[in-house]
Amino acid sequence: MKLVRLRDASRPRISLTLEGAPIEAQQGDTLLTALLAAEAGHLRVSEFGDGPRAGFCLMGACQDCWVFVEGMGRVRACATLALEGMEVRRG
Repeated sequence: MKLVRLRDASRPRISLTLEGAPIEAQQGDTLLTALLAAEAGHLRVSEFGDGPRAGFCLMGACQDCWVFVEGMGRVRACATLALEGMEVRRG
């Protein structure tokens, strides 16, 4: 499932990569928003067998949205702004 933008769709676009594939985000997006709005649609697959996961608390308190960003290490996607040129890998 892909996140669909309902407003603020006119903000400037930025480019980043997810596991080497180019994706587009909007300036001011968190990494979580950028990844869910891209074709990725999820961050990881649940280790309990109940399918794709897209984050849980959405405010930086849980451990569900960890991703790796080149040069930054492991970050929470819901609390990290997407920046031009970021290279992101799923956690």
